[in-house]
Amino acid sequence: MQGDKLLIKRGHTVTATKVLEVISPDIEKSDKYTISVGGESGAGKSEVASELARLLEERGQPTGILQMDDYFIFPARTTHRMRVNNLEQVGMYEARLDFMQCNLRSFKRGDPDIYKPLSIYEEDRLTTEVKEVGHLKVLIAEGTYTTALDFIDCHVFIDRNYRDTQIDRETRARDILDDTMAKILEREHEIVREHRKLAEIVINKDFTNIEVVRR
Repeated sequence: MQGDKLLIKRGHTVTATKVLEVISPDIEKSDKYTISVGGESGAGKSEVASELARLLEERGQPTGILQMDDYFIFPARTTHRMRVNNLEQVGMYEARLDFMQCNLRSFKRGDPDIYKPLSIYEEDRLTTEVKEVGHLKVLIAEGTYTTALDFIDCHVFIDRNYRDTQIDRETRARDILDDTMAKILEREHEIVREHRKLAEIVINKDFTNIEVVRR
């Protein structure tokens, strides 16, 4: 999503490095490898995905990122207003995960490019773009619900709830942190916490370690 701010800290780099220690042998053996980075709002998904991509690029493995924020049915600010007006709006149906799945499948089968949505935050507008992926070795899908995606070789989940992420969300300063926002985050928490069990790798809330849940 255009206009998003990244606040990369040492912990993001540390855990990204540890994730790659686990999955690098699988990446080496694959023609096309996919990773998802999921978790609650403000958990650090974009930052971890960015560090994974940077480290992979440094190792000579071209890497791209798909952001779930681009795949919401409505632009970011509109989505937030709809959530404020009706908590029932909060859920996996807010995003076109089917579209994201199609893009991941296209990458896996070796298509040279994908046609995808693009969210422009400052303008509260959705458009589309063609993203070249044929040259990429790895494609990372990051976003709240991405742990539930198919066509993913390794699901990474950040185990931080909305209480753990309060300071980061305040620093990010994208949302108004009031009682309504608390209810939205609580509802999201009830959905996303169930995704932990779908992950192969879980990053702890302090960004000091990872747990390999299943491989």
